[in-house]
Amino acid sequence: VQLQASGGGLVQAGGSLRLSCAASRSIVSLNAIGWYRQAPGKQRELVATISLGGSTYYADSVKGRFAISGDNAKNTVDLHMSSLKPEDTAIYYCTAWGVAQYWGQGTQVTVSS
Repeated sequence: VQLQASGGGLVQAGGSLRLSCAASRSIVSLNAIGWYRQAPGKQRELVATISLGGSTYYADSVKGRFAISGDNAKNTVDLHMSSLKPEDTAIYYCTAWGVAQYWGQGTQVTVSS
């Protein structure tokens, strides 16, 4: 499975961004899709996931601010980020779990104070 992430950019604190992850095949064939992020000097952090059944997971640091959703028709999973904080600045990676774990390229999100 190939994953293509898009939608990163520069935003002021309090603003919003939408990241999109496009899969090369039907996402209903995958167990789950999610997003990790890695800030400079920090370990990669699991941000949010959505399972085949629609169950979602959010890191405590983003609960109430981020929302993950999937579009089976478009084979995409979006991460809607709002009330962004400077500490959300990181490279965000799309990932999917199937018979293996697949990774897309990262997309930079920068939140200015």
